[in-house]
Amino acid sequence: MQFKDKFLDLSSPRVMGILNVTPDSFSDGGAFNILDNGLVQAELMISEGADIIDIGGESTRPGAQAVSVQQELDRVIPVIESMYQRFDTIISIDTSKAKVMTEAVNAGASLINDVRALQENGSLVAAVEANVPVCLMHMQGQPRAMQQSPQYDDVVKDVMTFLQERISVCCDAGINADQIIVDPGFGFGKSLEHNYKILANLEAFHQLNAPILAGMSRKSMIGNLLNRQIEQRLAGNIAVATVAAQKGAQIIRVHDVKETVDAVKIINMINACRNNNER
Repeated sequence: MQFKDKFLDLSSPRVMGILNVTPDSFSDGGAFNILDNGLVQAELMISEGADIIDIGGESTRPGAQAVSVQQELDRVIPVIESMYQRFDTIISIDTSKAKVMTEAVNAGASLINDVRALQENGSLVAAVEANVPVCLMHMQGQPRAMQQSPQYDDVVKDVMTFLQERISVCCDAGINADQIIVDPGFGFGKSLEHNYKILANLEAFHQLNAPILAGMSRKSMIGNLLNRQIEQRLAGNIAVATVAAQKGAQIIRVHDVKETVDAVKIINMINACRNNNER
């Protein structure tokens, strides 16, 4: 997939490192919302093997409060500008706001990662004009209330239907199909069982003919199942990332880059051996 002037081969899984420059993200809120801290963390994740750094300036954890456009810009733009100048890596902007998308791409971002799938005012137009790849995520409800008894007829089919509809809308608006990534939205308006049913059937999402991004790192689907606090979820993180990679997810979005890169290398070796046996 082409990201501005960089090409990323998605024939094998790639790791996206998470950089939250917010004071209230569920996992690392406040740790990297100072510019120098954020750059140090970005450099560390790149050195550990991250192919993409995903920068977010507004928490989307359950119960999170919205922030203004200016607040979000103040948080993310200095980091993106500095990263673009210092590092030769793909920068992703995690936002739903049209103005933030535009300013972030102008500052050096080359992927728009939107948990609301370009449904907010002006965001679809902004993405078309930015002319960079977009990631469309499924979310039932809004962050403040999305985990209050989410309901589906069939979670896999319902999420796939939503994503297919958003792909069609984006293509009709002028976004090329080969610039679209899909994310089933683990933890966004899903119960524990919903999340694991999606993971168990993740290969079905290949029917959408778009790369799959899987983001489960440190989420409650791991903590609640294993009864582990956020800082104790590494084993669970690697387990779900490994399953996602085995099922063909092209981008694995994580906090723990080094360990996930190791797991992906093992999956790649297994796949290479399998392919050699089939020849």
